[in-house]
Amino acid sequence: MSAKLIRNMEEFSAISGISRPTVSKYFNDPDSVRPSTREKIEAAVEKYDYRPNIFAMNQNRKLTKNVGIVVPLLTDPYFAEIARNLEQRCIDAGYRPTLFSAHGDPNLEVEVLDNLRSMKPAGVLLAPLGRASRRDALEKFCDDVPTLIFDSSVEEFGIAFVGSDNFQFTSHITDYLCRTGEPPCFFEMKTPANPNAHRRRQAYLTAMESFGHTPQVISVEGEGWSFEEIGRLGGHEALSKKQFSTNTILCSNDRLAIGLLTACYEQGIKVGRGPDCTIRVAGQDGHPHSRYTCPPLTTISHDYNAVSKHAAQALFAAIDGHVEPWKSTRIEGKLVLRDSA
Repeated sequence: MSAKLIRNMEEFSAISGISRPTVSKYFNDPDSVRPSTREKIEAAVEKYDYRPNIFAMNQNRKLTKNVGIVVPLLTDPYFAEIARNLEQRCIDAGYRPTLFSAHGDPNLEVEVLDNLRSMKPAGVLLAPLGRASRRDALEKFCDDVPTLIFDSSVEEFGIAFVGSDNFQFTSHITDYLCRTGEPPCFFEMKTPANPNAHRRRQAYLTAMESFGHTPQVISVEGEGWSFEEIGRLGGHEALSKKQFSTNTILCSNDRLAIGLLTACYEQGIKVGRGPDCTIRVAGQDGHPHSRYTCPPLTTISHDYNAVSKHAAQALFAAIDGHVEPWKSTRIEGKLVLRDSA
């Protein structure tokens, strides 16, 4: 290995005796140069331990193969699962995906978008924070970079929106709960982190009224993304104060439901449909771990495959120049019946 430090592709081209365009062509696609040329370049790479600056390369290309995937919180199992699906679809289509998390912080979300802009990606799949997002920064980014918005819609930003049909979600599971037992109360956070929660609340109210029942909403204190603990603490308070007017509880999301299940266990309240059970609990989202709660959680699940497929296809089409008028695609959920309700 040579002790000489190669600082850029121009210096590497000069010292290896290979033209700059050929070197650039090789680093973009090694199979695009002749085998003898590739061997010569790879020998020089080994000798000088040279690695190109990928970001600098991208800035000089009209179109990169980089795709950004941005979610509000990557540790949230729903976002981890949908990001995994999107990542695989990008890889299968020949793109290089990079995952980013805003960690529930609107300032960090803007920083992530600024970093992505500097990479000049081919496109971005973005699930915004929603209510907390800085809309001016979001709109500017979508004007600069082909961006598909998923999960949480923010007006008509980006090339299109793809997400789950939250009104169908809540209406469908409310209907099931009403037909199989006492009509449900609705358990939610007073200050939800995601605007989808508002849509689910409204869908619950509409569904209960259409079914001829009186809705009851229990809104618990808590802010941020620690849904399980918010559900546990809020559940303890609601159970202790006997705030639930029926023996059936529909939670705004599965993570709140998991916290409520813990509160029930800690108070010695048995959940399920058996003769010795006190209440039924259901959630919404199809949390990847909802099958493993105790008892297993009844929920209405996102169609992860359909959402990721539609989102990726819309972005790839836009990258290829096939931009259609802005449209919103909302995909229905699937009811998953388990022991909790």
